[in-house]
Amino acid sequence: MEQPEIKIIVDFRELRNPLTKLLFEKGIKIDSQRLEVGDFILSDHVVIELKKVPDFVNSLVDGRLFVQAKELRRNFDKPLYIIEGNLDDIFEVRNVAPNAIRAALVSLMLDYQIPILFSSDFEDTAEMLALIAKREQIDNKKEISLRGSRRAWSLAEQQQFLVEGLPLVGPGMAKALLKKFKTPRKIFNAKHEKLQKVPKLGPKKADIIRKLLDEEYKTED
Repeated sequence: MEQPEIKIIVDFRELRNPLTKLLFEKGIKIDSQRLEVGDFILSDHVVIELKKVPDFVNSLVDGRLFVQAKELRRNFDKPLYIIEGNLDDIFEVRNVAPNAIRAALVSLMLDYQIPILFSSDFEDTAEMLALIAKREQIDNKKEISLRGSRRAWSLAEQQQFLVEGLPLVGPGMAKALLKKFKTPRKIFNAKHEKLQKVPKLGPKKADIIRKLLDEEYKTED
């Protein structure tokens, strides 16, 4: 039986990274894009931010680290950091107090709730990415989300992106809704009883979607 295809969306700046070539050699389909957040998108839930040891420390010093973490958390349900390289060097890269580095690691995990994985080299990283992508796409049947990319989209992709903005609607559900109702406007205007007839949507999700679309906008100011 033919193995289902695994796909990883790779930020175009990672194309020269040898791990991207290694992923391709493993039979993974590589889709290169300019990503708004993260370096590797593995499913509609999972994005990877890859930091080599020196870059992790440098991004802490120049303030990029927590800005990126905020965007990762805002755009994906399950962002992950992979820190690649010799961890014995993490306290030697720059003149940064060891406790400041420890505090940054703790903050990422506790404040931003972003798990951190550690890899020894690009080969180790490639194995991790392939394993996570297989788990998401094959074992858990998750699709790749369009919401992490900034490239020029077709009209159909823009429509899918718009519908994915509804609560509890991922790529597969967005496609199912568009196939049934044909246009985003008809989805937004659909009554509860019609929404819940879409496979895997059901009455509870229909309730949440209709509440979002029907409730009057109120600020907390």
